[in-house]
Amino acid sequence: MHKLCKHVEALEILLQGLCGVQRERLRIHEICLKSGPNLGTVASEVRILCNLEQAEPSWTVRHVGGAMRGAGAEQISVLVRTMVEAKASKNVLRMFYTLGYKLDHELLRVGFSFNFFRGAQITVTVSSINKMLKLHATDEAVPVTPGIQLVEVTAPATAEAYTEVASAMSSFCEYLAPLLHLSKPGISTGVVPTAAAAAASLIQETDEFREKS
Repeated sequence: MHKLCKHVEALEILLQGLCGVQRERLRIHEICLKSGPNLGTVASEVRILCNLEQAEPSWTVRHVGGAMRGAGAEQISVLVRTMVEAKASKNVLRMFYTLGYKLDHELLRVGFSFNFFRGAQITVTVSSINKMLKLHATDEAVPVTPGIQLVEVTAPATAEAYTEVASAMSSFCEYLAPLLHLSKPGISTGVVPTAAAAAASLIQETDEFREKS
């Protein structure tokens, strides 16, 4: 997580120039479920997601495995996890409750994303994390950490090609250095010291371009 609220506009401008595609608005309702004792000795976790920005919201089930460990994992600058994802119908939550899963927590992610190809199919999301005051009450969600935005860079990879994808992601993240440094989750880096000046410059250049055009 990074305190980027005052730099979000500049980051969006930078990403627009780097990615060459239009941003996609995000308003994702995320429900985290954990298995009960009747589903095995090792607890499992699934996430059910719905992008409320879509005209007809669709549901997705996602299971994210543990991080890759060992010498190979230590030598790359990104976190590698296994992930299984599938589309589901709107009664998916009822199905998981029937199987014995229990609600752990739910979130509302609000922001935008860029999806593009740059050596790998990369997705950059910038969002605020909000909690619900009442069950499933997305309209009443409030920020978990006001003034802080979460920036994530992700890309799918096969077991045979994850090093190439990791290299492509690391190379892309270097272009964001005027505003922030990204690293593996759990390692705090945050906004770079020159972020304010870089943000002001990007916004000024964009305003001047708008005036000329």
